[in-house]
Amino acid sequence: MSEELLINVSTLETRVALVAHGALQELHIARASGYSATGNIYLGKVVRIIPGMQAAFVDIGLERPGFLHARDIAESMVMAAPDRQASESKNIRDLLHDGQQLLVQVERDPIAAKGAKLSTRLSLAAKFLVLTPRSCQIGISQRIDDAGERGRLFSILEPLIDASGMGVIARTLSAGTNPEAMRREYDALIASWRSIEGGVGGATAPKLLYQELPVQQRLVRDLVGPATSAIFVDNQAVADRLADDLTHLGSAHETQLHVHEEQSPIFDRHGIEQEINLALEPSVRLPRGGTLVIEQTESMVCVDVNTASFLGSKSLEETVFQTNLEAAKSIPRQLRLRNLGGIIVIDFIDMQLEAHREQVMQALVEAFSEDPCKVQIDGFSALGLVQLTRKRTRSSLAQTLCEPCLHCEGNGWVKSAESTAAEIFRELMLNGGGEEKGARGEVEILVSASPHTVDYLTQEVPDQVNALGDLLGCKIRVEVESLYEQGKFDIALLTRTPNPGHLM
Repeated sequence: MSEELLINVSTLETRVALVAHGALQELHIARASGYSATGNIYLGKVVRIIPGMQAAFVDIGLERPGFLHARDIAESMVMAAPDRQASESKNIRDLLHDGQQLLVQVERDPIAAKGAKLSTRLSLAAKFLVLTPRSCQIGISQRIDDAGERGRLFSILEPLIDASGMGVIARTLSAGTNPEAMRREYDALIASWRSIEGGVGGATAPKLLYQELPVQQRLVRDLVGPATSAIFVDNQAVADRLADDLTHLGSAHETQLHVHEEQSPIFDRHGIEQEINLALEPSVRLPRGGTLVIEQTESMVCVDVNTASFLGSKSLEETVFQTNLEAAKSIPRQLRLRNLGGIIVIDFIDMQLEAHREQVMQALVEAFSEDPCKVQIDGFSALGLVQLTRKRTRSSLAQTLCEPCLHCEGNGWVKSAESTAAEIFRELMLNGGGEEKGARGEVEILVSASPHTVDYLTQEVPDQVNALGDLLGCKIRVEVESLYEQGKFDIALLTRTPNPGHLM
């Protein structure tokens, strides 16, 4: 599989796109507010303990306190008061106390109204290795399945942790890497950790002690691998920094780094802008005419598979099977591109044959094998649903690029013109102006509403409006208020005093 990394740098934002199989796979966006706090290490302060949730809120200097659950507390990393005895209990009150300072790392960015998810199990990532301070264990990526290579990596890393007393994990990209490059990287990680420890002394929380790399450098580190054929960037200064990073890492990819100097924008040149816009649409068209409908809620993502315009040519079962098979290959890319995570439920079309269900599940698993995020898939349920979880660390693409609609307040629905008209009729019946007639002159009722509602009142039900006016003993006038969103209206009583005449 050939991959390309495209980096677009502008005044307001930096965007990094990963293209593979000729299609956009991932999009990362960094703006003035920052890219992602995931991986940052803070000296935090416990501001509230919630025993009922076995969790604590920790102030780390962000807009909202972070959330730290008892299961994410490694006791060796908790900076407890000297007189506080260590406890084997996982009761939050035995581990933390109000006002306590401790080192925490962001595992998931703040999303919507939720604060960052925190952990005291700290780690420092580089291209080939991940340092796990105050741990003396060696871990090797599960994606490295060759026994000989796993043994080679273990033999390289074992002397390193014996000398430092700190654990390490070999990342997938470490496969085949020469020992000297890994030793240099390990030494650099140790130096970073020593700097963090030095920053703790005398510090007052909240304080940022370690910040992950800028988005371009972080993603070059994490995404560039053996399959990378080219890296394109449209900014010379950024290209120079990336070239230095690649040279320092001993990577052969510095020769594949290119500066985009064409007049046409880099994302337009590669068709990325169109794919971004399509990724914001709920409906995805499959190659043969079927569709996916992807809906994101606060706690889960639902994917509905439909045959749509695909009619097939053999039988209903074969049509359904082919649609589901295409969906299984497409869904992992869509989730990765849209950066959707958490609990995900896929509603495949019902299949009668067990063999077809097995093939669809196999295609789904294979397509997810290229996803760098941790994914756990359950089989088909009795209702034909597939449930899976995908690790979420930052906001989805829609949450990054869009904001809730002011008209529907993020619900995706507004009252129809017909429903709004019925509500206006009820309001007029409740507070009509008929009793005022004669007392203060002729009464006119002014109804102000959105254009769509006014069109309905004046073109679809004008006779009913006039009949209601006769019933109330007044004239009803309808007026467009272009600033009103659908479903909003106002009713006003306008009184015209009779002309008393002129003296002769």
